[in-house]
Amino acid sequence: MVDTATAPVVSAVRMSERRRLGVIAVAAGAVAMAVSLIGSWIPSLWGDEAASLLSAQRSFGSLFMMLGHVDAVHGLYYVLLHFWVHLAGTSPFAIRLPSAVGVGIGAAAVAWMSGRMRGARFAVIAGIVAAVLPRLTYAGEEARSYATDAALCAVLCAIVVEIALQGRRSPALWTAFGIVLVFATYLFLYNLLIVIAIGAFLVMTPTARRHLRGFVTATGLVVLASAPLLVFAYLERAQVSYLADEAQVTSSSVFVQMWFGAVPFAIVGWLLILVAVGDLVLRTERNRREARALAAGAAPVRSLGTEKPDVVLLGLCWLVLPMGILIATSVVVHGFTARYGTIAAPAAAILIAAGIDRLVSLTGRRWVGIIGIAAVLVAAAPVWASQRGPYSMNESDWSEIAATVQANAHQGDGIVFDEGVRPSRRTRLAMSTDPAAFSTVKDVTLRVPYAQNHTWYDSAYTVEQAAALGRFHGIDRVWVVEYSMPGHVYLWGTQSLEQLGYHETAKYSLHRSVIYLFTR
Repeated sequence: MVDTATAPVVSAVRMSERRRLGVIAVAAGAVAMAVSLIGSWIPSLWGDEAASLLSAQRSFGSLFMMLGHVDAVHGLYYVLLHFWVHLAGTSPFAIRLPSAVGVGIGAAAVAWMSGRMRGARFAVIAGIVAAVLPRLTYAGEEARSYATDAALCAVLCAIVVEIALQGRRSPALWTAFGIVLVFATYLFLYNLLIVIAIGAFLVMTPTARRHLRGFVTATGLVVLASAPLLVFAYLERAQVSYLADEAQVTSSSVFVQMWFGAVPFAIVGWLLILVAVGDLVLRTERNRREARALAAGAAPVRSLGTEKPDVVLLGLCWLVLPMGILIATSVVVHGFTARYGTIAAPAAAILIAAGIDRLVSLTGRRWVGIIGIAAVLVAAAPVWASQRGPYSMNESDWSEIAATVQANAHQGDGIVFDEGVRPSRRTRLAMSTDPAAFSTVKDVTLRVPYAQNHTWYDSAYTVEQAAALGRFHGIDRVWVVEYSMPGHVYLWGTQSLEQLGYHETAKYSLHRSVIYLFTR
């Protein structure tokens, strides 16, 4: 009789808690999206974003031709961006907006699952940290899939938390899990690594082990559905062979750049993560002692086996396992770069928040939490600001190149770009991503436009080849845009132009390029 009378009250309380968490999650998502969106239009686009934009601007026939040779693992993102740019345009703000939305969704999922496992206070802290975590604020202003990858991994973990909190089987939720996972996998293959973290979490959570069958079934079906992508990824594996040319796994890339962006934030972040993990270790050991005492016949101190799933355990599995696998296998398969850690960035936010929450619990002082959040915000602020400078995206100065040419070129001038550097650094991409600024000049070395190429960028003739084809006939002014590094300018086309009778008459030194005007 008592149970019947109290059931509606308990149900109403639970509904009220969920509504409160829903409000917190939506607020966290809105703040996170705004933080990522503000200033996102300032940095020049860079090589990877050019790959996104140029791929999205192709016709579907051209795009699928390209995906058969390169970038199949990003194919779904390019298809979605294709529709978006036709709707919103191709400005830096427009093509980066979906990434800011992705960060918002990820922060909302982090706040929701954190609150479901540990309450509203923890949801607020986790939402704030997710909104300002440097890896996420960078992903939120970059026209790549990484922000959405992180969001989908967070949504997958939130679904699993809901399943783990239920005492019964959840075929509908596992179906939703499978749908989101296959979408995430086709968006970016490495998202599939999240299942390793989720599987470990379920195995190490006694009350959630009953759901392992549903997890294995859903994951197995997704792997089968993703088989075509896996085949293409294997066939196109040479595309990331450049990762072997530089040391990708370093103490800085793993402990600083992967999630924190700068040493001060890394110090704050890792200290708070250690607090959270240390608390998990102590609680785990306490549970083992109590379980042994109970088995020996002692009276239980508290109800064992009925606790909610542990948010710190989930965060730790998520942070360590996917990236740990990539790092460990990078000796054999060169598939690691710090940006791939974006899929685990929400886990870093959860663990940092758990460290703050634990310090509040230990001291019983709310102001300790305020200080912890303030420390995170203060450490994040300079990183956020540095991400929104004009050259923040891999030192790219394409906006400067475009502005200089637009301001100084005459109608009918020729233009030559540095083709001697890696494709993502080629100065030609300044024109490819902002053709309107170059409307007065003639691209005299263009061989095959990107839309007709098997790869994502244009192919070009050398100056000598273009001259043999008569491309310089009637052109007395030629602009040359060379790539430069501090202390070194790459001279790809200038000597050839001098042999054709041109001489340098003007020079503009920019951040990562030098623009010359040659006349004859």
